[in-house]
Amino acid sequence: MKTTPEPAGVADPDISAFLDHLRIERRLSPRTLEAYRHDLLSLDQHRAARDLPGWDRLDTQHLRHFIASQHQQGLAPRSLQRLLSAIRSFYRFLQREGRAQQNPALDLRAPKAARPLPRTLDADLATQLLDSPGEDDWLGRRDQAMLELFYSSGLRLSELAGLDVSDLDLSQGEVRVTGKGNKTRVLPVGRQARRALQDWLSVRPANGDSAQPLFVSQRGSALTPRAIQLRLRRHGVERIGQHLHPHMLRHSFASHMLESSGDLRAVQELLGHADISTTQIYTHLDFQHLAQVYDQAHPRAKRKADK
Repeated sequence: MKTTPEPAGVADPDISAFLDHLRIERRLSPRTLEAYRHDLLSLDQHRAARDLPGWDRLDTQHLRHFIASQHQQGLAPRSLQRLLSAIRSFYRFLQREGRAQQNPALDLRAPKAARPLPRTLDADLATQLLDSPGEDDWLGRRDQAMLELFYSSGLRLSELAGLDVSDLDLSQGEVRVTGKGNKTRVLPVGRQARRALQDWLSVRPANGDSAQPLFVSQRGSALTPRAIQLRLRRHGVERIGQHLHPHMLRHSFASHMLESSGDLRAVQELLGHADISTTQIYTHLDFQHLAQVYDQAHPRAKRKADK
């Protein structure tokens, strides 16, 4: 039977026993064992360098200082989260073996990882994508309607895939979508998107069912989210020379709306975000524009040059 090789030697007997437990009882991979070994040796070296007490008397404040020192040395939030996870697991083992009375890492939390900014298209690239001439056939009209609707109304992929024909009211320029938490909201549909949807509906096959998916395959079945992703990726490569994901159009919609309006609450409602903090990420994308709005709008920003 294949066994996991022992990790490199460890001087501390408790850490060594814990690694044996991970290797023999939990059968963790060598790579995972090495990660545990590295993390716990870092803590052991910190403890020895500062003459801190043994594992059974090490407390939360000691560990908090250790995490802070690792953070100051440049360890990323995700790595700190992994480090704390290793320490918690180690102390659960020590408690099980009767070598520690409490787990001092239980309530510690690592700094949150910075949320990456969403990828967006600038307005010119979005225009190039949507204005590039596509095939004027059944497939081309369907795909153009999807592209326009994504960007016009900022839909999630699941929301667009779940649309029925009855959810559209092109005379009023509205679409009804059901988003996360089964919450329904009504969104405006722009002029170009309405035109593309009318072109699509003029060739879309009707099947006589009361519930008719808005976007269907050539066999008449509702398009799956995966199929929509693949179609958008293809158009992104062909039209603007890059992979395109549905959420990139949603992010572009949000960013461009915020740039033009500066109304964070309105963009929150349009996107269907339950918490405005989720929407606030878009403010990092357009600070320069918001600064210009401030200069133009704030009564103390407009000042005549001193003579």
